[in-house]
Amino acid sequence: MRHYLITLIIFLLTDGLSFTIQSQQLRNPFNFPILLSGNFGELRNNHFHAGIDFKTQGVEGKAVHAAKDGFVSRISVSPWGYGNALYIDHPDGTTTVYGHLKAFNDSIATYVRNNQYELERFSVDLIPETNRFPVKEGDIIALSGNTGSSAGPHLHFEVRDTESDEVVDPFDYYKGQIADKRAPKIQGVMAYPIEGKGIINGSRNKKELKLITAKNGQQIVAGKIEAWGDIAFAIKSYDYMDGTSNVYGVRKITLEADSQLVFKSDMNRFSFDETRYLNSFVDYEEWIEKHSFYMKSFVDPGNKLCFIESVNRGIISINEERTYHLVYQLEDAFGNKTRLSVWIDGKEQAIPAPQTNGGEYFHWKSENKFGAKGVRLTIPAGNLYDDVYFRYSVKEDSTALAPTYLLHDRTIAIHKQAQLSIRLQKDSIENKQQYGIVRRQNKSLLWIGGTYRNGWLDAGIRELGSFTVARDTVPPVITPINPATWVGNRVITFRITDNLSGVKSYRGEIDGRFVLFEWDGKKGLVTYHFDKERLSKGNHKLVFTLTDACNNVSTYEYLFINK
Repeated sequence: MRHYLITLIIFLLTDGLSFTIQSQQLRNPFNFPILLSGNFGELRNNHFHAGIDFKTQGVEGKAVHAAKDGFVSRISVSPWGYGNALYIDHPDGTTTVYGHLKAFNDSIATYVRNNQYELERFSVDLIPETNRFPVKEGDIIALSGNTGSSAGPHLHFEVRDTESDEVVDPFDYYKGQIADKRAPKIQGVMAYPIEGKGIINGSRNKKELKLITAKNGQQIVAGKIEAWGDIAFAIKSYDYMDGTSNVYGVRKITLEADSQLVFKSDMNRFSFDETRYLNSFVDYEEWIEKHSFYMKSFVDPGNKLCFIESVNRGIISINEERTYHLVYQLEDAFGNKTRLSVWIDGKEQAIPAPQTNGGEYFHWKSENKFGAKGVRLTIPAGNLYDDVYFRYSVKEDSTALAPTYLLHDRTIAIHKQAQLSIRLQKDSIENKQQYGIVRRQNKSLLWIGGTYRNGWLDAGIRELGSFTVARDTVPPVITPINPATWVGNRVITFRITDNLSGVKSYRGEIDGRFVLFEWDGKKGLVTYHFDKERLSKGNHKLVFTLTDACNNVSTYEYLFINK
């Protein structure tokens, strides 16, 4: 009896383990082998990549299959972001997301189109009843595409915790279906003396270490590094996979100093509330100026990412005249590893005082306010990642609507938003909605907009930089594309553009009734497909209206016969 119980317990344990492993598997959304163009947690502009990108053999229109049983819980359509996207909730408490779709299956497409006509807009975010669109694993739910902010045909795929909406690494569900024996490769290492507390090779400035590859293929750091005080590091690296030439993000990074762990990041899960902390996770200045992503191995005090751990914020104290041994280890989701040793000679040196240059001290945790003639800035508490000696200058221009204000001498990201107010020195136009705050970036003006208030403009900004005021009095432009073919092809297409403030909205009407124009944001094209259920035969009049963010309006009219 005892032997039987032991055998039963072992069977139940192993069977339960097998069930757990099996439950972690998801069906390939396609009927061809998996190759990826992007992985989870890759570093993107202002955010981490929230899923994996399945290659679709370079084309659109591949059948997309449900990865698991469940029901369609959300459907979104947008000219930006995920474009056409489906969300499927599963009984195990997860949600899978399918983005950049070309088209939904027929039943979902009909539901979406009916809602678009009812709401009289292209962009929709719909929550169907839970029993409206049940799906079984393998059901065709859509066709793959390139909609939204996609740079090429692919399927963006996510796994989320349904309750918290946190995203998790889908690799954990597909490891058995993907081959990867290639380890991450280090592209660069940066060393940072903490301002007022450290020095490297006699300098207070950050230093990019030179890497060379030895004959055995091992990377080593060239040159001597002498440091004293508090020092931190960042690393630039990419991962690689079998069968593709793409580069990917690195899943796990650890840094040890004299065999003691000082920093660890394991990018296996995060929430969308955290994703903008990417601007603290990386050297933001390097990204803005050189489009180069150095991942910090130290933690800014205002960085609240859940997947990083550190001792003393990852800052290493060089306070003895001896050699310090640092070891980086990088690991991908398949356990492929790369190591790099960094040797630092502790050498006592005079540490320069912080460079204030007359700047005003901003504490990262406090509300910070600044005011000067014609400008006001308020940064709410917790919106800086670290303390800053804020430096300000102004460039006067008597011919401009306002001077150009330099709010700090280097670009710094604001986590959520700061409030900026600029006073107009020329307030001559009647339509105050045509004013807007703009950010000067190189020779370009980036429209921010704002609200007019008694000669001032108020707007929210998300980084410090150079700002002034501009006006947009020019209507947006509607350009017909091949109008001679419209009736024959039963498709009407316009290119829509704006000179400064950007397209805010558009509306198409035939004989005074709303018609659906689909908007491809990245191409600037809007397209109406003749709808045989809503468009009768005979003479018709199309009126297309386009409005920019300053409420400048353009209209295009077209008479046609639907045969």
